[in-house]
Amino acid sequence: MNAPRACDIVQTPSPNCGERRGERGIDLLLLHYTATKSADNALKWLCNPEAQASAHYLIDEDGSIYQMVAEEQRAWHAGASFWAGDSDINSCSIGIEIQNEGVWGGNPNFPETQMDAVERLCLDILDRHSIPPERVLAHSDVAPGRKVDPGAEFDWKRLHLMGIGHWVEPAALCDDRAIDLGDEGDAVLDIQNRLISYGYKLEASGLYDAATKTVMSAFQLHFRQQIVDGVADHSSIETLKRLAVPLSLQS
Repeated sequence: MNAPRACDIVQTPSPNCGERRGERGIDLLLLHYTATKSADNALKWLCNPEAQASAHYLIDEDGSIYQMVAEEQRAWHAGASFWAGDSDINSCSIGIEIQNEGVWGGNPNFPETQMDAVERLCLDILDRHSIPPERVLAHSDVAPGRKVDPGAEFDWKRLHLMGIGHWVEPAALCDDRAIDLGDEGDAVLDIQNRLISYGYKLEASGLYDAATKTVMSAFQLHFRQQIVDGVADHSSIETLKRLAVPLSLQS
């Protein structure tokens, strides 16, 4: 069973896994939160055959790391999901569950010790697999509306500064008119095309419909966390535009 070389881990094998499908290999890292009271509860569930769910790793609040599924195996963590034309995220990804009660526990912060462990594990995985920065994603990115983890309290900027994932400085909030449900036209079409180009699943219809608002909320959860409401305000639009700037040109 593959293990991160830079971290001590506890092996807790889960039967909920299988062979990866296709020939593309591992090129995506997906981060989750457990939405459980404790890591022990999460481990029991993810190792229970009745759950039909698992992840490769779980990181507790104290920084302890558990491995449930070997990296070469297909863990069942993404569920119904999509990114950049691919609907079988489980076959191309490594999934990390991070112990946190999430919205059901009032969106608690992620402890420093836990985030240190997240950094170490992610860096070790990236050292062993060719995963582009823009393919280090949230569960909410690949399953907008259905999932919101790891949530608006998760520090993506911190990971980016350590060399993990794609992130841009969000544009400042302002009172400019926002685009919302029912609006339509070229500005809406541009937003939709930018979201689609980045990888989100959406139809470019020119109408700011419920699906577009849901995907915008997912984008905000990752890249513009100050307000997560699905409204395409100036800050969200400008932040979305910044993602299109090549990484080599970003400060």
